[in-house]
Amino acid sequence: MNATPATATSPETGTEAEGAPQRLLQRLILPLEASPDIVPLYIEASDARSGATGSALGLGGGSSEGPRPSSEAAPSSQAARAQVDISELSERHAVSVPARDMRSFGTYFNAFPASYWRRWTPVRAVRLTIRTAGSGHLVVMRSTARGSLQRHESRDVSGTGEQVFDLPLTAFGDGGWYWFDAYAGSDPLTILGAEWTADASLARTEGTFSISMTTMNKVEYCLDNIRTVAEDPDLRDLLDVMYVIDQGADRLNDHPEELAPLQAALGEQLEIIEQGNIGGSGGFSRGMYEASTNGASTYVINCDDDIVIEPETLIRLTTFADFATRPTLVGAHMFDLNNRSVLHTYGEVVDPWRIQPAVAIPGGELGHDFAAEPLRSTPWLHRRADVDYNGWWSTLIPTETVRAIGLSLPVFIKWDDAEYGLRAKKAGYPTVSLPGAGVWHMSWVDKDDLVGWQAYFHERNRIITALLHSPYARGGRVVKESQFMDVKHLISMQYYTEAGRLMAQKDVLDGPDALHPSIGTKLPEIRAMAASFDDAAAKKDPELYPPIHVDKPPRKGRPFSEPHRLLLPAWTAKTLVKQLVTSPKQRAAENPQAAIPHLDAKWWRLSAYDSALVSNAEGTQVSWYKRDPRQVREMLAEAITAHLALHRCWNTLRDRYREAAPRITSFEAWERTFVENPAPIRERDRAAGTAADRTAA
Repeated sequence: MNATPATATSPETGTEAEGAPQRLLQRLILPLEASPDIVPLYIEASDARSGATGSALGLGGGSSEGPRPSSEAAPSSQAARAQVDISELSERHAVSVPARDMRSFGTYFNAFPASYWRRWTPVRAVRLTIRTAGSGHLVVMRSTARGSLQRHESRDVSGTGEQVFDLPLTAFGDGGWYWFDAYAGSDPLTILGAEWTADASLARTEGTFSISMTTMNKVEYCLDNIRTVAEDPDLRDLLDVMYVIDQGADRLNDHPEELAPLQAALGEQLEIIEQGNIGGSGGFSRGMYEASTNGASTYVINCDDDIVIEPETLIRLTTFADFATRPTLVGAHMFDLNNRSVLHTYGEVVDPWRIQPAVAIPGGELGHDFAAEPLRSTPWLHRRADVDYNGWWSTLIPTETVRAIGLSLPVFIKWDDAEYGLRAKKAGYPTVSLPGAGVWHMSWVDKDDLVGWQAYFHERNRIITALLHSPYARGGRVVKESQFMDVKHLISMQYYTEAGRLMAQKDVLDGPDALHPSIGTKLPEIRAMAASFDDAAAKKDPELYPPIHVDKPPRKGRPFSEPHRLLLPAWTAKTLVKQLVTSPKQRAAENPQAAIPHLDAKWWRLSAYDSALVSNAEGTQVSWYKRDPRQVREMLAEAITAHLALHRCWNTLRDRYREAAPRITSFEAWERTFVENPAPIRERDRAAGTAADRTAA
């Protein structure tokens, strides 16, 4: 599938040299599941306007051969955009274009991300080979970093044959894609297949990969992903071992009727490893460790368990990494599992002043819907996104990199992937988030993991990341923003969340050597605290609480709004005085004063109440928040003390964490942690062992 004899390209001139083999970079694919919500990611049935220039690329005047492209055609609106009939999509690599119609492959999974190959590999020309049957017209298109659409070359086709287009990559310095559109004549035109190839000798290596998939109590998701891997022969040709790190109570091995056939199909290519729950960083580190010591794998691909994989994605990650000029981390984009045409994130950097994730492209957005705004009509998607890291929902890491810079920080969850990307970048291993490589994963748009038990890990791990990587004195804005967040949670009556944050600040001050010993115990400790806080107790229905009662609506019934920035200091001082000194109304302890949806549960609104029912982000539970001045006084004093210590000791802490980082991410440190956190023995396992001992006796 990789190399075929053909002409090759001279990197200096972009011209073809005879005799060298070509290697497949990317091929035309159609969806495995012909569902209308994902079809726009693979194929479209309408011409597109250039979002950059407003010029239309539509259907022009007809001929005996059917429609032809014309830059003078009128634009088509979204309402009028033609849809691909899913009955056309019965093949994985071929599709028939209906008579006098067109199909565009300027889509997420089928356009060729030329600027990424131009920037990160030595490839300076690619070859597009299209096999067709029937009469029609092919148009090869390209775009610029501005999103301008340009016709590169077009040809009439007839009969059964092969069209070869040699395409330079000498431009594309800041962005741009290649793709092709197909127009049928008076009869259907069949695209039998299409491949993008390049000079095989330009590849740095021809590697294989292992998968590191961490799972916890998501058996069905995990089995589906194992099945996807087992059923794709091209993917399996590159696979060494799929390591599934099972840290749950409901284990894969508890489902032999479903697991056994997959184990039989994959054989030694599937290995289930059971261990204690040491979080995503512990699970991924175990898979990275195994892949980096198995003596075979060039790469390890970290994958979440609750994703839906496009199998071609893993092949494309590997191919790009093979061609990359230097060992490179290559990540897949994340689509929304519940809204599958929506690209949740395209590329992220870490804002060095705030140590917060940020969109890599100015003007880019989270949650872009390709069904509403196609690739060809969205200018910002044509700029190359240069990133600091890629989320570990699916990221390829060279095992060479793992051996050089170590495994994940032992931080359980949150910030492990971002910190690893920053660490790799410092060591000379860049990260590329590769267009055309995507998986579907549950979006966190409808979640709020800054509230509840996960707040501990957000706070602690963000500060640790700042200590390790911030270029600014005392971490830039990190300590100040942490103080602001403490105040917001306190005036919002979120005392359980604040208790976790205070614990996180204390643990940071305790230093890096406690991270490994506590990785398996910290979560139970945090969850055990929940029993002490009303805001951590939840019920499924507001009717399970006393009825709402309020004597006088806050703000005399006027709508709530965020305080103006200039007025915020005075507003905060006034609000804190109330929170610290004024006793709650007695009736508020007996009846909540309001029911507040999660979307409206902002600090400037919650602070107006003595108690309120607040729903969670998923809409599944409701908690009764109750104001407690004593809690506010004690927690605010702790927060002030912790932040003064962070400010005063920052440079000393920074040096301690940076000195310890190579040690606590080493294979040796993680080996001890794996041994110290075995999978717990369950009662039925113990009973089975006892019965076996009796039988043996």
